[in-house]
Formats: sequence, structure tokens, C-alpha cells
Amino acid sequence: MKLLMFRHDGESRLGALRPGHEHEVVDLSEVAPDLLAVIDAGERGLEHARKVAANANRGLPLKDVTLLPPIESPRGNVIAMGRNYQKHAEETATNGDIKPPTIFTKAITSITGPYDDIEIDPSVSNQLDWEVELGVVIGKRGANIARRDAMNHVFGYFVLNDVSARDIQNGWGGQYFKGKSLDRSCPTGPWVVTKDEAPGPGNLALRLTLNGVIKQEGNTADMIHPIDAIIEWASKGMTLLPGALIATGTPDGVGFARKPPEYLKVGDVMETEVEGIGALRNQMVAAKVGARLADHSHRRT
Repeated sequence: MKLLMFRHDGESRLGALRPGHEHEVVDLSEVAPDLLAVIDAGERGLEHARKVAANANRGLPLKDVTLLPPIESPRGNVIAMGRNYQKHAEETATNGDIKPPTIFTKAITSITGPYDDIEIDPSVSNQLDWEVELGVVIGKRGANIARRDAMNHVFGYFVLNDVSARDIQNGWGGQYFKGKSLDRSCPTGPWVVTKDEAPGPGNLALRLTLNGVIKQEGNTADMIHPIDAIIEWASKGMTLLPGALIATGTPDGVGFARKPPEYLKVGDVMETEVEGIGALRNQMVAAKVGARLADHSHRRT
């Protein structure tokens, strides 16, 4: 099942693509107010959603609704894995030193919709970069999860573009969190494909194009740490909550590692796709109001 959040007639609603008619959205408001509520209801909630979607004779045209982030306010920051594809680890390594994957988080305020515009504010960053990733939704609470049990904690999968401000990430003293957390910079969706209906996550093609030109092309089979290992590693000493989101890393081809480096500019269009899961499409636009730098002139010296 492909579960999503959408806006219609000014209201945010839970929905699903109608089985066999995926150009239509079935309104699941009678099932739950949002996707987190479905996750919390466990298998019973998911089965209710399946029945309503399967029994619908028709749905709203997908083209007539606005898709929202499937989970706009996850339980905790987005958990993200760094350097989890071999070639990407090599292209970003310093002096050939490939370290174990880095775990960091992204603020939930970075999340935006699958087709939303992303603003460029040069007063904040002029080195925005792209990263196609497979996202995982946690469906079952757990800590210190053994790898053999890890997939039992997965609810489903989505597409994520971990847009990153490289000048902040690699400058400012080296701030992954800040560089990965600019407001409304991380498109997600377009829906969550539930684990039972998703293709096997261990062999999925990933692709990102910029203005129609392929920039990243990889496969989840190239992950250094596959999803079960990611969950085991991320849950060591740290509880993963139902409704938590995990970004599993990006393949090579990011902009800052190119020679010369490439960064996003106003007017660029990114298309971000994971095989069997879905695709995002986002245009870069100029910020309406730039950030104002703090005035410290009143400080005593």
C-alpha cells in the first residue's frame, strides 16, 4: 500500500493510492487523521486502511490534490547515515581515510513536500547540494535491536533528498546538523510504501537528475551497511520510536565532490527517484526574504 498525506479543499488528510488505479487517491480520513496514527494502531490500523482503499470504487484524481510530506513531524529528528556507499565514501574521504559510517540527525523543520519548491538564500548558504536517498519509516519501538530482528521494526519506505548546505556543513566548525537542517530543504515522499508491498530494499536503483542531466546513479546493493545493519547500529543505546525516519545514505555523484564543484542555483529542477518507491520533483527558487545577520555592534569590547 502507498500511504500519503494530501491537501484537498484546504484540509490535510490521510490517503492512499487506489489499488490498481494509482492515478487516484482514496481519502482515508475515516481510518486515521495521519500516518503516525496508522503506525500507532499497528497491524489492525494498517488492515483497516487496506480494506477502505481496496473497497473504494473511485478516488480523487492524483493530479488534483497537493501531496504533503507523508510524515511532516516524525518522532524525533530524522536519523541519517553518512558515507554509507563505498564510492561516495571515497569521493568525500580526506587523504583516503574511509571511516565507519557517520550518524547524524536533521531537524524535522527541514522536511518539505515531494513537489515543493526549495528556497536559496545566499545570506545563509550559496553551496546547496543534492543527495538521493532511500528513506525508512520505523514502525515498532526498539533499542539495541539485533540485526536478525531489525526488519521487524520497519513500517515502510519513501524517497528523500538530503539537500545539504556544504559551506555550513564543512565550515562553521564542521556542523552536520546545521548544514543538513535548513528550513524546508529536505523533500520527502511522495508516499510511504508499506513493507509488505515494497520491493526488496537491498537491490533498488537510485537516480537524481538536475535539469534532466543524470548526476547520481546508484543501487542500494552498494550500501556498506544495509538497512538491517543500519537499524542495529543506530539503535545501540538509543531507542528508535514508531514514526521515526531514517535516511540511509547517498551514492556518489554529489555536487561538492565534482571537479569543479557544482551547486544548486535558482531555476534548477531536481528529480529524485528510488526504483519501486517513487520520485520527487523540486525546483530551486529565490528566497522571498533573506536572513538577517545579527547586529553585535552593541556588545562591549
